[in-house]
Amino acid sequence: MLQSGFTEPFRDNIWGHIYMTPAIAALCRSASFNRLHHIRQLGPTYLVYPGATHSRAAHSIGVYHIAKKMIYILLERGADAFISSEGLFSFLCAALLHDIGHFPYTHSLKDLPLEEHEVLTGKLILSEELKFLIGHTGADPYMTAAIVDHKLPIHGSEEILFYRHLLSGVLDPDKLDYLNRDAHHCGVPYGNQDIDFTLSRLYPDKKQGLSIDTKGIANIEAILFSKYLMYRSVYWHREVRSATVMMKKCIRTSLAAGFLHPEDLYNLDDTGLFTRLACVNHSSAQLAALVQEGHIWPSILEFPLEIDKIAQKLDWETRDFMEQRVAELLSSVTGIPVSVNQLIIDIPEPISFETNLALHESEKPFLTGPTVFSTNTMENFARVLRVIRIFTEPDVYKALKNNLSKVTEVLRNTETWLHL
Repeated sequence: MLQSGFTEPFRDNIWGHIYMTPAIAALCRSASFNRLHHIRQLGPTYLVYPGATHSRAAHSIGVYHIAKKMIYILLERGADAFISSEGLFSFLCAALLHDIGHFPYTHSLKDLPLEEHEVLTGKLILSEELKFLIGHTGADPYMTAAIVDHKLPIHGSEEILFYRHLLSGVLDPDKLDYLNRDAHHCGVPYGNQDIDFTLSRLYPDKKQGLSIDTKGIANIEAILFSKYLMYRSVYWHREVRSATVMMKKCIRTSLAAGFLHPEDLYNLDDTGLFTRLACVNHSSAQLAALVQEGHIWPSILEFPLEIDKIAQKLDWETRDFMEQRVAELLSSVTGIPVSVNQLIIDIPEPISFETNLALHESEKPFLTGPTVFSTNTMENFARVLRVIRIFTEPDVYKALKNNLSKVTEVLRNTETWLHL
């Protein structure tokens, strides 16, 4: 199924030459895919790691490449018994196009009342332009969309379920590319993975997508720990979190005030997002301008979430109440006037470390094998990563620093303001 026709080369700085068929390569010239060239993969992370300016387009091509290598190995190990040529090409197209519905600065838009990017991706795949192009690749457009958008009905197709497990799981091509690519561009060693050896230890599982033999356990451990280190050092770096929540507060308050509508944010690139936010007639619009100019708010205090609350999320009304309460407490204790517009409470969203992978020899879960990882390990990763921070305007920060002991004393008594 993958023996011929892959004649169009793309030169990638991570994986070298990546080959596509002319029909698949045509997808990279579509308007929907071209937008990804203008969206940074890591949003504001370049403010901390200057090399982190790589695009979602480059990442998407990398995901396609790993998906192709993965499916080739699975075909050699018996997957050809239950997958079709049409399904295989649908999977490759889904891997290439999986991010076309993504928002710019996507982590700043999590938890906001917007359509999920997978749903938007599915709609774009079924649009006239892409539907036509996908049809010429040997893929089925609906199957391609359903592999990405899990809300689309699969009409009993076990093959679609199989591809969903491949594209979104412990060893999905998305993760295998972004860990390597992001680490390379940030100049850190944490994300580098031995992809070829990892893929060589995989076996097809019709119901679960993948299983791995015991020789690959160390590679799974490396991937899990790499994800933890990348979140700790890159994705959730203090200054990256600051820029993220500044953008989130700008967008959320603009949406709540009616100066911005969800549809205004669809199909934008990075430049388009900042241009749109600059037109918002709301006091919070300044936050986006500050991020664009690299002026990030400092953190006055940070502390870890309690272990029994690491999986919790907050609704926005509760967050608003907490910020109002903290502003009142700081003003009362220090005598320094602090308004709710001068601070942001950052409580990162819940994070999971997927381990639902079976061992090929025994068909038992990965965590039952000879590994140092356990459910407690995953919980400890989340506990260390999910740090509560309070960011403030620089002038407020300077004033509060002179009263740091009072600030620390009142805010560490979380029962007075932290309602989880």
